[in-house]
Amino acid sequence: MTTPAAGSRPGETAGSKSERAYAAIKEKILGGEYTPGYRLVLAKLAEDLGFSVVPVREAIRRLEAEGFVTFERNVGATVAGIDPTEYLYTMQTLSIVEGAATALSAPLITPEDIARARAVNAAMRECLEHFDPVRFTALNLDFHSVLFENCPNPHILDLVHRGWNRLQALRSSTFNYVPGRARESVAEHEALLNLLEGGADAETVERAARAHRGATLDAYLARSSPDQRAHAPLTPTY
Repeated sequence: MTTPAAGSRPGETAGSKSERAYAAIKEKILGGEYTPGYRLVLAKLAEDLGFSVVPVREAIRRLEAEGFVTFERNVGATVAGIDPTEYLYTMQTLSIVEGAATALSAPLITPEDIARARAVNAAMRECLEHFDPVRFTALNLDFHSVLFENCPNPHILDLVHRGWNRLQALRSSTFNYVPGRARESVAEHEALLNLLEGGADAETVERAARAHRGATLDAYLARSSPDQRAHAPLTPTY
């Protein structure tokens, strides 16, 4: 007969506590409360969560494996920073596959889809007044999902979802770093919707979608250090 770990609730396993610790810590990282470089002190986290150190340590190890946390000598666990080169590769790839997915979706997008995307973009515009980069980023995914979700090619769609998941792992609310880009992004969304609503050909739609993603990447790179830019591959021109 096994006994529950100290501090556990009746019927609650160490695994479920580790899962809860993982979810809570990850939420704070993605939400920006735990910023890059933030020290994740096991004892303090355990106290805040009301757990023992064991499930918290398991959660931290899992987050490390996913790239959210790094271990530094004489420092311990810290929230990982954004690798600008990895971000560049991810955005380059996403601009290509998301552009293709949007173009393939174009003939299948309905007036209802356009209205739904416009409603999301309106919420993004309202978000500009009291800017919340995390909410803006979530709305941004909602907007683009409407445009590419009708893509009939499941392989391309899978690559798009992989790209967005990788961005999440990088914690790239790019708008944290280049908040001025948010207003431009909303305007470009409207231009994309006008193209789709007007029945633009697939090549035009794809070019606009890729340029939109590329502009966000360019804005991020413009804010990077000269050393980072020097070691980053050149962005393609569309």
